[in-house]
Amino acid sequence: MATLVLQTIGSVAGGAIGGPVGSSIGRVLGGFGGSFVDAALQPHASPRYSIGPRLKSMDGITSTEGAGVPRIYGRARIGGQMIWATRFLERVNVSFEQTQHQGKGGGGGGGFNVQFTYAYSANFAIGLCEGPVAFVRRIWADGSELDMTTLPIRIYRGSEDQEPDPLIVAKEGAENAPAYRGLAYIVFEDLALAPFGNRIPQFTFEVVKPVEGLGAMIRAVDLIPGATEAGYHPALKLNFYSPGATAAENRHQLTAATDWTASIDALQALCPNLESVALVVAWFGDDLRAEHCTIAPRIDSLFKTIGQFNFILGPFWPPDWSVAGLVRSTARLVSQIDGRSAYGGTPSDASVMAAIADLKARGLAVTFYPFVMMDVPPGNALPNPYTGAVGQPAFPWRGRITCDPAPGRPGSPDGTAAAAAQLSAFFTRYRAFILHYANLCVAAGGVHAFLIGSELIGLTRVRSGPGQYPAVAALTTLA
Repeated sequence: MATLVLQTIGSVAGGAIGGPVGSSIGRVLGGFGGSFVDAALQPHASPRYSIGPRLKSMDGITSTEGAGVPRIYGRARIGGQMIWATRFLERVNVSFEQTQHQGKGGGGGGGFNVQFTYAYSANFAIGLCEGPVAFVRRIWADGSELDMTTLPIRIYRGSEDQEPDPLIVAKEGAENAPAYRGLAYIVFEDLALAPFGNRIPQFTFEVVKPVEGLGAMIRAVDLIPGATEAGYHPALKLNFYSPGATAAENRHQLTAATDWTASIDALQALCPNLESVALVVAWFGDDLRAEHCTIAPRIDSLFKTIGQFNFILGPFWPPDWSVAGLVRSTARLVSQIDGRSAYGGTPSDASVMAAIADLKARGLAVTFYPFVMMDVPPGNALPNPYTGAVGQPAFPWRGRITCDPAPGRPGSPDGTAAAAAQLSAFFTRYRAFILHYANLCVAAGGVHAFLIGSELIGLTRVRSGPGQYPAVAALTTLA
């Protein structure tokens, strides 16, 4: 009993003096003191000590004097050379367990088990290859890929002006700490070794070093796919399949916390002079006949819940997916092929706003690119405005949207007021699409540019009279 009491007192007193570390130390010291008190009160129940195995030496990566430094091009999986290390670190864990046993004559007695176990970690640096490299994409230990977000690492790309690592400076002193300029290397600080059998594992690394030239010339890119419900969100989103069963919705790699972060980090590393990103966000059209074509956001699954349960506001509130006032239960599903979605869903408004904020925080100019994808499935019975036959091409280009019949075909309204009426119906829906995102961009703090009307050539060439192009007029008014 004294062990438990003094453990508690020691933990409280130590916490008041030294915080969490002091609390742990106080608990250990209190436990020692309590065990002696209990032993004095019950001499027949002296503590039993159990001491776990300890390391005297450690195996792992070797360092070879005079070994060559690899030079890589493109993407390569390589090993490395140990270039710096400290002695391995040993931590002692002490646990106490009070036991009871039946004495002679029915009396009870107490005993104590005190167990000492040892945990090991290591500080070391591994030289990779000639720098500068763009980034290290993947890390394997003993052949198994590691989650880089959980590793205590710092990566040095091998520039000619890189500074010494702070851990090496702390251990060696500023005057003795090399910067390893021109060498790409990685520092592991306090890496726990228990998962690797209390040894430094055999590491390999996927290193990316683009050939000089093209990457440095790129100033602007389009960011796709445009149809991804949570893929644009910098924060991790979970898909709740069933109670207690989840999977990451927007993480399919082990480099960064989300696919977005991994992709944009890689983009900026490969294109160091990048200035502008066009963020593509898609809604879906469903007919090549302008008068009948609707434009709306869609989802890729009816039975998916992304987010977190809120016990106060209700199940999964706010809604896991919401675009322009639509939620998963009210939005249309994209076409299915063999039980799988033909497209990803429209990015949620929350993910679009988060993506804009992240791009701007990285110093990039954002061009917003609202995009119309045509979700016309195979085997449809829609009249084809270009042939008059039943059945439109599957998943056509939006540049094929036109009046019905198309210009040049018998009975086409091209060149008449009827053409203007057909296009007016289309642009009523298109206008709602554009204005929604214009307002969303304002709410996100603004963007550098906003692109509308791209590739709508089937509409912009339709005339309502000599020299009159109603689609051009509608786009001009919208702008």
